[in-house]
Amino acid sequence: MVMGQDTQPPGEARPDVPERVSGDEPLLAARVHRPSDLMRLLAGLLAIAVVLGIAAFAHGTTSGLEQDINKGAVGAPDVFVKIAGLVSSIAILVLPVAFAIERLVKRDGLRIADGVLAAVLAHGVTLAIDLWVAKAAPDTIQDALTQPAGGGLTDPVHNYLAPVIAYMTAVGMARRPRWRFTLWTVLLLDAFTMLVAGYTTAFSIILTVLIGWTVAYGTLYAVGSPNVRPTGQTLLAGLRRVGFRPVTALRAEEVPETAESGDRGRRYIVSLEEGPPLDVTVVDREQQAHGFFYRLWRRITLRTVTTRRSIVSLRQALEQEALLAYAAIAAGANAPKLIATSELGPDAVMLVYEHIGGRSLDSLDDAEITDELARSAWRQVKALQSRRIAHRRLSGDAILVDRSGRVFLTDLRGGEIAAGDLVLRMDIAQFLTTLGLRLGAERTVATAVEVLGPDAVAACLPLLQPIALSRSTRATLRRLARERSQREREAVLAASEAAKREREEAKAAAHAGLPAPGTDPRAEKAEKRADKKAEKRALDEALDEAREEDLLAQIRRQVLLIRPQAPVEPVRLERIKPRTLISLIAGAVAAYFLLSQIARTPLSTVSEADWRWVAVAVLCSAVSYVAAAMSLLGFVPERVGFWRTVVAQVAGSFVKIVAPAAVGGVALNTRFLQRAGVRPGLAVASVGASQLFGLGAHILLLLSFGYLTGTEKSQSFTPSRTVIAGLLTVAVLVLVMTAIPFMRRFVSTRLRSLFAGVVPRMLDVLQRPMKLVTGIGGMLLLTGVFVLCLDASIRAFGHGSLSYSFASVAVVFLAGNALGSAAPTPGGVGAVEGALIGGLVTVANVPIDVATPAVLLYRLLTLWLPVLPGWICFNWLTKRGAL
Repeated sequence: MVMGQDTQPPGEARPDVPERVSGDEPLLAARVHRPSDLMRLLAGLLAIAVVLGIAAFAHGTTSGLEQDINKGAVGAPDVFVKIAGLVSSIAILVLPVAFAIERLVKRDGLRIADGVLAAVLAHGVTLAIDLWVAKAAPDTIQDALTQPAGGGLTDPVHNYLAPVIAYMTAVGMARRPRWRFTLWTVLLLDAFTMLVAGYTTAFSIILTVLIGWTVAYGTLYAVGSPNVRPTGQTLLAGLRRVGFRPVTALRAEEVPETAESGDRGRRYIVSLEEGPPLDVTVVDREQQAHGFFYRLWRRITLRTVTTRRSIVSLRQALEQEALLAYAAIAAGANAPKLIATSELGPDAVMLVYEHIGGRSLDSLDDAEITDELARSAWRQVKALQSRRIAHRRLSGDAILVDRSGRVFLTDLRGGEIAAGDLVLRMDIAQFLTTLGLRLGAERTVATAVEVLGPDAVAACLPLLQPIALSRSTRATLRRLARERSQREREAVLAASEAAKREREEAKAAAHAGLPAPGTDPRAEKAEKRADKKAEKRALDEALDEAREEDLLAQIRRQVLLIRPQAPVEPVRLERIKPRTLISLIAGAVAAYFLLSQIARTPLSTVSEADWRWVAVAVLCSAVSYVAAAMSLLGFVPERVGFWRTVVAQVAGSFVKIVAPAAVGGVALNTRFLQRAGVRPGLAVASVGASQLFGLGAHILLLLSFGYLTGTEKSQSFTPSRTVIAGLLTVAVLVLVMTAIPFMRRFVSTRLRSLFAGVVPRMLDVLQRPMKLVTGIGGMLLLTGVFVLCLDASIRAFGHGSLSYSFASVAVVFLAGNALGSAAPTPGGVGAVEGALIGGLVTVANVPIDVATPAVLLYRLLTLWLPVLPGWICFNWLTKRGAL
């Protein structure tokens, strides 16, 4: 809050008191992390990678460039080169000091501290790169970055030039034209003299500049830039400049900032000495950048017609909001009237509106939102649509209701003029959902049809999908979906308990007063089957009664009652799905790594394989599907066909190729159990129990074999350092997750949801010991045959000349399998191969020319060859309704 020192009511001027306005408002952060700094950091890292890539793989280009420079430098006068070198060497040291003095005189010591920190970090980075180039870099990179000098080599990166560039960038010299011109003149002069004198190469100069620039922006993003956002005092001074005489400025109540609402600016209610108050919005660069990465991600993954520009300047934002404010009023819609705009320094602008006293739609009680108010809101939307103006933010906080009940549309900054049909229909779909969350689907659709007409409402059905809605609306729909699921779960559990009590009461009544019957196994089995069928029927009925439609489905149903022929097929708005994008990137990296490994493997190694061991590996791969079926059925108390389950596991080989390894198999097994007669909730619980028990067995086996691997070459039974380091790493990760509130809530929520369904299922399994033995035996057999398959693949190329232990191969398999399950690529392609090859070389001491073909053979037998049989089994099960 910013207010005058006196306590006089707003609107009444006191002639004896001069214009003295002072006060406080909520403290702003002293430093801010700018997305622009992060973008420059990422761009710098990419440029450094490109330069090193060119130096490594384009040796002809680099050597040719050096020869051209050397030829051109021959004619340069020696006196001129020496003078230029002397001047540039002095200037490059004097410039930072002169700029630091100038900043200190202006009391801007924070920027100098940032610059010094960036310079120190840049110096450390240059030393590290110099050491890497001298000791471990490929010869082509060393040749591109160094020159022979005095029996040695020149520095690959200039350890005095990069810190200067980092310092100058961090202190903001680039934003001052005179200093920027001087800096680049000195840098170019220094680079010229070093090139002509043969002390460096062109690629070394480029890499030095990029390192200094990148380290500077990395430092600024890490520690934050000084916050220059305007305060309330700056706002009042700006209002005076445009002719107003403010008395108080009260910070308006705001909704929590999100990626979509954070760029709406800070809002103030300003009272004047004379006249009604004003609504003032202040927009600065930091708020404008809020949610930048979310908007950028939406722009990448969604079709261009559905997204707004992710980067606009302050001037563009000011002009866009002013244009939309005037256009909305001209269209006949109720919108705040813009009466003034102004800049508040170089990094902020303000927009001054006439004050509208009222409350947002979100702050109204449900009883206050009448059908008449909804119709009035739809009239404002219709007015915008009639002039092809899209609002793009028709959520509850953008609808304002004044004291007289008039509806106003606010937050027009994100809108569009001359909008296309798709964007206009998205507005209707968004507002249908916004009102539906408060009024219900029936009343919302009725008021919309009454104002817009049935055709306009029906046309938006293909856009009525979560991806087309605002982020806050999607979050609300997800929360309601979780609440619906919880109610359905509680109803099913209550029905199960009621059905069990009824059966027990019926049995007690039937046997009351009768002698104990003889034990008839057939009768008991028939009675148990009847009880299970009755329980399943009761649960299905309870689930049908408790099942609720989500809001979007209710809206579609209401619209289809009015327009049965309305199109309902969703329009594809996504250009690419996030999982697909991540899989493509990971797949490209994996393919590069895998192809580089294959290129190092001579063809003669493959032709000399021992085919007896190859046959053993094929047999182990085939047995793995039987073991997988056992590990699944061991946690399913219901009767499910064994061999059909084996066929389902073979079908999973096809699914793994089109989905990540940890997702495809779970989805297929859950679907298979549901089609086999297991209720959906119990099917999910069974697969979850199998996965949870498998995770525990996986960890125990990994620790056990790791322990054995560390002790096999030592007489004392002590674990290896690798195992100890792994345990310490896991312990540190657990401590970090429990120490961070967000991570702690995330893990506890996931564990509660997991155990809520899995623990009761495990109790059912424990009542059938044979089932539990089958599940545990299947898991151990599955791990064993996979390890044997990998071991046979190694022996097929090792020809008995290798010395390694079965325990080390087991450790490598378990670690690689865990990494493959976490990888986003289908089947863990790339991640598994890299982990297995690296593990065999480092842990089992298998030569890389044996490890590479062995891993490729193992993956061929367990991943690629089963694809065709898996596809056949998948189609066979689908045709018979088993999937």
